Amino acid sequence: MSTFPSLTASKLIKALRKLGFEVIRIKGSHHFLQHPDGRCTVVPVHRGETIGRGLLAQILRDCELSREELQEQL
Repeated sequence: MSTFPSLTASKLIKALRKLGFEVIRIKGSHHFLQHPDGRCTVVPVHRGETIGRGLLAQILRDCELSREELQEQL
């Protein structure tokens, strides 16, 4: 079992912004983030819901980040 905390979308976006990602556009509840080097991902923002394990893993793959790198920013 993972000891990784459950994250809300706003906390995840805040951590990604610390890593250099910027919100380039918002369409509905989806926030599109991009890094200056070209990496990008989409984070769905739904009030009161946390990001699931599978979606978090996909976002980390899109951003080419490890769980440890994200954990340091939280």
